[in-house]
Amino acid sequence: MTNIQQPLSNSYLFDGQISVGGRRWVFDEVNPREALQLAQNHQISTFAATILLKRGINFQNAASFLQPTLRELMPDPSHLKDLSVGVDRVVKAIQSQETIAVFGDYDVDGATATALLKRYFRDIGISLRVYIPQRIEEGYGPTVPAMQQLAKEGTTTLLMVDCGTTAFTPLEAAVQLGMDVIVLDHHVSQASLPPATAIINPNRIDENSPLTNLCAAGVSFIFLVALHRQLRLEGWFAQRPEPDLRQYLDLVALGTVCDVMTLTGLNRAFVAQGLKVMARRSNHGLRCLADLAGMDDTPSAYHLGFLLGPRINAGGRVGRAEYGSRLLSTLDELEAQQLARELDLYNKERQAIETLVLEEAIHQIETQGLHRQPLILVGQEGWHPGVIGIVAGRLKERYNRPACVVGFDADIGKGSGRSIAGVNLGAAMHAACHHGLLTAGGGHLMAAGFTVMRDQFDNFYNFLKDNLKHQLETLEPTLEIDGILTPSGATLDLVHELKRLEPFGNGNPTPKFCIHKAKVTYAEPVGVNHIRCTLEGEDGTRLKAMAFRALETPLGDAIMARSNKSIQVAGTLKVDTWNGRCSVTCFIDDVM
Repeated sequence: MTNIQQPLSNSYLFDGQISVGGRRWVFDEVNPREALQLAQNHQISTFAATILLKRGINFQNAASFLQPTLRELMPDPSHLKDLSVGVDRVVKAIQSQETIAVFGDYDVDGATATALLKRYFRDIGISLRVYIPQRIEEGYGPTVPAMQQLAKEGTTTLLMVDCGTTAFTPLEAAVQLGMDVIVLDHHVSQASLPPATAIINPNRIDENSPLTNLCAAGVSFIFLVALHRQLRLEGWFAQRPEPDLRQYLDLVALGTVCDVMTLTGLNRAFVAQGLKVMARRSNHGLRCLADLAGMDDTPSAYHLGFLLGPRINAGGRVGRAEYGSRLLSTLDELEAQQLARELDLYNKERQAIETLVLEEAIHQIETQGLHRQPLILVGQEGWHPGVIGIVAGRLKERYNRPACVVGFDADIGKGSGRSIAGVNLGAAMHAACHHGLLTAGGGHLMAAGFTVMRDQFDNFYNFLKDNLKHQLETLEPTLEIDGILTPSGATLDLVHELKRLEPFGNGNPTPKFCIHKAKVTYAEPVGVNHIRCTLEGEDGTRLKAMAFRALETPLGDAIMARSNKSIQVAGTLKVDTWNGRCSVTCFIDDVM
């Protein structure tokens, strides 16, 4: 029996305390009879059932959560506005043998979406030109010169993925150049839409689709389902082999996880099924990249987000933006190996640049007292635009508040922001654009990109603080705790039980535990600002633990103190395999 100790009440265990990370820990209990019944109905442990109930999964939806299928969760694609129009135009282009191109963003979502389309069109016998802009030379999204280049190459039908919904001037140019544009995007639109044959986007203001949490790769897959159905009706496959769309789900899963979409509903099915496809290692590029990254076990959402994604992203950040898409779509084993090596080298370069920018940003924050502000905005000349988004994420984690980072080139600043739950950063960027404080800007709830002129930097910061003031004032930083353990309860059996709840990610986070009544008996710095330590329970049981990027932070200081006093540690559990032996490691998030 797994040893899971649970408190009598929240006040009994946490007593209203605030953690080292400035958060109140929350442990919500559930009805034990409901947990037992759910466990018996679905052959899972009562503890797994308890976590499901905490996350709003009950008797009605537990089956689809535990065994998500596209058959059950995929809606009819035609419910999306403009989808039928877009499909009809592409079918006509295919039948007429027109020149078709796809323009995509340079991040993982853009790379997976463009590779998905490239592979499908190739499999149905159609050549597809892929255009990925270079981050430094061309910037984000479509540009007039890019539209001119595609038109010069004879493009008449242009698919635009992971961008385009707010690209008014470039799309106007595309129309004037004689191209029909079909946008496949998921970014929030403005009140009006740019000229295009079709703008297929579940986040259009005039859209009522339930698929608002899809990434661009997910939207592209939905489009291909409808396109494939129409081509079948038109008799396209009468004399041609018909591809199985499920073979592309590894790309959809990768884009979904790396774009931090919620892993519920259809997205959960995409990732669950996509991981099965990835395990077959049929994609040359993914196989080569996985081998290079040391992926020697069954793929999981963790591998997608932390091993594969950063390497694919590195091309767009500090190298050649098109390498990610090429890697994911190539059929040439030698090309796949070469591209994987190049992306791995770019990733190492990206890590070095990121470390330098992060150190300079932290110095700026600490010396100017910005960590005492409700929102962080830092900027400096020469910060590489390819890493500012990652640095913003690191600052958000370190200071537990929204963070924006700007790299200036003369008077023009390219910025990126990352938010915390409950603070809509993307909407604030749209508002700042409307007020003339940004030359460009937008994003999601949790992430945003923008361009700010140097002389507007301070005004923009004041606007952000004022715009988000109510959200920040009413926000109480909390940490949801799923279970209470002593070190002896952190067993292999427990971690294996939790695998039934995978894939984990946004919307279905890896279960968080409070390791209760533990002492830090050993601690040392390892790697780049990480801390390795040992937690020991009252019965002498020891548990290995790691705190990433914690050195010289309040969390790291609390761990390195190695006090004789018992503490409570919040973190996730993972199985580590070394020399054929398995053990459990706790990845520490917070200490109280």
